[in-house]
Parts: sequence; C-alpha cells; structure tokens
Amino acid sequence: MKKILLLSDTHSYIDDQILKHVQQADEVWHAGDIGDLIVTDSIKMLKPLKAVYGNIDDAKARTEFPLHNRFLCEDVDVWITHIGGYPPKYNNRVRETLTTNPPDLFICGHSHILKVMPDKKMNLLHMNPGAVGKHGFHKVRTMLRFKIDGKQIKDLEIIEFEKR
Repeated sequence: MKKILLLSDTHSYIDDQILKHVQQADEVWHAGDIGDLIVTDSIKMLKPLKAVYGNIDDAKARTEFPLHNRFLCEDVDVWITHIGGYPPKYNNRVRETLTTNPPDLFICGHSHILKVMPDKKMNLLHMNPGAVGKHGFHKVRTMLRFKIDGKQIKDLEIIEFEKR
C-alpha cells in the first residue's frame, strides 16, 4: 500500500504547510505548472516525486520532467499530464491514447479546479487536485491525498488551505 499526495499548479509556491503533508506521504505526484524548481527540489529532499511539466514551466523543468508520465503504482496504471481535459471532453493531445489504451487513473492539472470523477465509458478514474499555489483565479488552495492498495484507490481526502 502507498500513501500518495497529489498536487498541481504550485506556480513556484511551496511552504511548510505543504511540506508537512509531503512528509506524511510515501510518494508525491505533481501534475504540472511547477514554476521554480525549488518546489520540486524541496519535495524530492523529503519523498520520491513523480511529476510532469506544465504550460508555464521553463526549459529547465521541461528537461527534468516529461509532458506525460505513465507508470504503475502497485497494480494501478497511472497517467499524469498537465492539460488533459475532463470526461468526456478530453484534450486532443490525449484523447486517442485514452480511447485506445486507457489507464486506471488519469490525472491532470491546469484548470485550478479540484475534480474527482469516474469516466464509466473509459473505465477510469479522473483526478485534478486543483491548485496549491497562490497564483491564479482559484480562491481555495487544494491538494488530494489517497492510498493505492493493489488495484484499489481508496481513502481519498481533500486538503484545503486558507483562502488566498
């Protein structure tokens, strides 16, 4: 079993509140728009990190992290990308692969809107953790925490921070 902390859209922002939750996880996943790499460096000092770059990220971030990150966590096929859309209106960049080879868990960021929703047609779970940074239109900073145990995704929790 693995405890996952999922965050996105830090836009160069990291603080002790975020890092407290990082310390409680087994792995941290970042769905892009990292901003300054001090964010990911701070996380990697504490826990293993899987991440993708987003549309605001510079060449250094794009060198260190991929646009798409697909991997197995326990027995769950996970795909993280920054701009992915939502069921059933997925972004053109991912739609064909989602249709022909859907993962069990599809994660994206970009919208700054926290959403967790099943896609029954694709037989996958879609997650967007919202935005935990202080840049953007969102009013509440959010992250997600959950466990992966074998093939199960369970114990999903929303972490909310003060209004910006």
